Amino acid sequence: MPARARTALWALVPLLARGDEASHRYVEGDPLKLWANKVGPYNNPQETYNFFALPFCSDEDLSRVEHKWGGLGEVLEGNDLVNSGMDIAFKVDRPGPVSLCSVTLDAETVSTFQYAIRNHYWYQLYLDDLPVWGMVGELAGEDPDSPEEAQGEPLLYTHRRLSIASNQDRVVEVNMTSENPEPLTVGADVAFTYSVEWTETKVPFHKRFERYLDYDFFEHQIHWFSIFNAFMMVTFLTGIVALILLRTLRRDYARYARDADADDLDADLEESGWKQVHGDVFRTPPMPMVLCALVGTGAQLAALALLAILTATALTLYTGRGAVVTTCITSYLVTSVVGGYVSGSLYAQMAGRQWTRVLLFTATLFPGAVIGLMAVLNTVAILYRSMSAIPFGTIVVTLGLWLMVSVPLTIAGTILGRNVGAKADLPCRVNAIPRLVPDKAWFARPAVLAALGGVLPFGSIFIEMYFIFSSFWNYKFYYVYGFLLLVFAILVVVTACVTVVVTYFLLNNEDYRWPWTAFGAGASTAGYVFGYSVYYFAFKTKMSGFFQTAFYFGYMALFCAALGLMCGAVGYLGCAAFVRRIYRNIKSD
Repeated sequence: MPARARTALWALVPLLARGDEASHRYVEGDPLKLWANKVGPYNNPQETYNFFALPFCSDEDLSRVEHKWGGLGEVLEGNDLVNSGMDIAFKVDRPGPVSLCSVTLDAETVSTFQYAIRNHYWYQLYLDDLPVWGMVGELAGEDPDSPEEAQGEPLLYTHRRLSIASNQDRVVEVNMTSENPEPLTVGADVAFTYSVEWTETKVPFHKRFERYLDYDFFEHQIHWFSIFNAFMMVTFLTGIVALILLRTLRRDYARYARDADADDLDADLEESGWKQVHGDVFRTPPMPMVLCALVGTGAQLAALALLAILTATALTLYTGRGAVVTTCITSYLVTSVVGGYVSGSLYAQMAGRQWTRVLLFTATLFPGAVIGLMAVLNTVAILYRSMSAIPFGTIVVTLGLWLMVSVPLTIAGTILGRNVGAKADLPCRVNAIPRLVPDKAWFARPAVLAALGGVLPFGSIFIEMYFIFSSFWNYKFYYVYGFLLLVFAILVVVTACVTVVVTYFLLNNEDYRWPWTAFGAGASTAGYVFGYSVYYFAFKTKMSGFFQTAFYFGYMALFCAALGLMCGAVGYLGCAAFVRRIYRNIKSD
């Protein structure tokens, strides 16, 4: 090959080898884009706005600023990346203050910046999918303990110093320092500048996100102790439940066997306990369609939670914007067949005939609540011009996925449950005339038992709720999904055990109305979690304003509704298996 041809070929290699954000590989001199994501008050995580909602300037016309559009989960999280305009090249230092642009301060601009600084506005940037954060400005002589009116003059940061570390051809670490605070004066010209410094590091690429993980917080001794405590509680609870129920049931079986063999009429008249309701215990409960839809939806949400946690445990979802939301949406779509199957089989066992209605209830119950709540929150976000507002196109796509994937899978699951799981196989016949429920003490009534049933399940998870709330509302990356999987298993076991005890206590008082009581005993866990969220809002955060308050309690209400449906379904299904088991071993006419 001629020397000139070889030279030309080698000259093309860097062009062919140019990297991008998809491969995360670069050669020296490759351009890197610093994307600006959002800006907002630090104490209000959901109150976010477009980066250029503040009068920052760019080297380009703001109407033509480049956008980087993400996936469905990224948009639903309120991310909208725009090009910051900084000229950054791979492994190319720019030590001097490089001028980005300048802006002339008028009265409105000064007022906007002052408001942002006094309310501790922060912003988020991304370089090669690595996040970095900065504050808009500071207050001169700022004292966190002093009242707002006593704080000093707002000063605007005008220089950003970027320190970027690379390992061979990859970006591994990004740090940013905000410098050069300047006073805000009407009529003054403010120049925004930046500088870039590159260094080498030995940190491998696959560990570059570990510096964002708060090991001291999530792996604190208290977290380990809470897991151990919950595990010991579930072990103790299941052991006690097994001992009490086995011994009690064995004694009951022996007494009922003696009574069945005896000819003494007085023995029959004195007979009491759960055997007396054997002719009503399998009676169809009130509002069977609603109960079947609730249990089916709860079973689907339990399957969703398990699938999402297993996926997050296997993959590092915290490294991707919107990855957790995308995983939850995908899991919900896939598990729709579970909800349809459970509701369809239960409704068939109750000899239901209105299949269209139970199918619609199951398919629309939880999505309808989500749509209604998000419509209200989206209206609030639009009025505030916040990035938390979901675009119309994203709404159409989300509804399309639900109509084209979730609903057909729910229909398929319902048909499958109607044909495969329709056999009731009841161990006792149902009497034609319902038995009268005797009066009982106030603490033995179904509503009281249901309310008390959520205490122990909440006690097994409330420490983990603190860590989950802190990650969602306090800018921490949740990564201990192994802990979450264990807590999920503990919650399921404790809920099933507690509802079984509640059901046995109810039946032993000759009250056969166990289906709704079992569901309510499990679902009441959500009420305690919501109460804890109120405490967390009041004493663990500094959130303020109508916007953030609406989003906080809106999201908490939705989370607790899903948790209540899930725990209610676990309680009902566990009690259904328990009731069938104990009545299968008695002699009845």
